[in-house]
Amino acid sequence: MGMSVGGSSSGPKADINMTPMIDVLLVLIIIFMVITPLTPKGLDTLVPQPSPNKEQNVELENKTVVVQVMMNNKLKINNEDTTWEQLGPRMEQIFKERAEKVAFVKGDNDVLFMEVARAIDIMKGAGIDKVGLITAKLEAGQ
Repeated sequence: MGMSVGGSSSGPKADINMTPMIDVLLVLIIIFMVITPLTPKGLDTLVPQPSPNKEQNVELENKTVVVQVMMNNKLKINNEDTTWEQLGPRMEQIFKERAEKVAFVKGDNDVLFMEVARAIDIMKGAGIDKVGLITAKLEAGQ
């Protein structure tokens, strides 16, 4: 609050009255202090729960396709014996109605990588988008 006393002023003097502005400021501070704790913080999350029945695990296993390259020119698709000539048509048949075209290749320890690469090439030729490799450590969960 300001005040001008006496002196040599030659007319009315205009000073801003700060009291109403400070009152408005205090009211706004109180409003924001009350509203701030009510605003939500963070995001809602869903924690994955273990499935109570094994049917979902069976469906997941049916979705996963693993081509195993073994010694002596032997192949398996999900524990089903096959040959190099049947690998391409069989993979096309399996993935004909699937939206996700993902498969895995597992090679035995003594198999040459050339044979694993051949299996990957045949699978890519059959229209599979993504081919992953399964190693012994990955299979053991390490």
